[in-house]
Amino acid sequence: MHPLGKPPRHEAIDRKPTTTKPIGYWLNRTDKALTRYMNAMLAEFGLTRTAWQVLNLVKDAPQAADAEVLATLTANATVATLTAAIETVIADGWAGRPEPGRLTLTEHGRTRLANVAERIHAFRELSTAGITHDEYRTAVTVLERMTHNLENEAGL
Repeated sequence: MHPLGKPPRHEAIDRKPTTTKPIGYWLNRTDKALTRYMNAMLAEFGLTRTAWQVLNLVKDAPQAADAEVLATLTANATVATLTAAIETVIADGWAGRPEPGRLTLTEHGRTRLANVAERIHAFRELSTAGITHDEYRTAVTVLERMTHNLENEAGL
């Protein structure tokens, strides 16, 4: 109890950064946190964050070429990691090969992926707690602009 007989007032948590670490620090730390959490959450389904990304790309582009998967996701993982993820989703029955070098979800994989969606939704809710839609959109827009600035300057 407060000395004046009033209950203590709980101050709102100040969510402003307490340090001024550079953006690269927070980008790396955030990516690692996202990956660790997703890998742990998806383990019961036999997936990793990278395998889930492969499955989502294949879901959105039926009969996706391996080359397309690699080109789209190389910003997220190495070619070796992506190739291993492709092999895993095929071996585990999530995806199949309608023809050489192409991927498609199996019916069983489509059903299983729908079940994973609930967990992904909960993950997104947790990871964006306390962040408004405008704040999230601003963060993504700023990072996108920084990336384009650097890639355009470097000729990438």
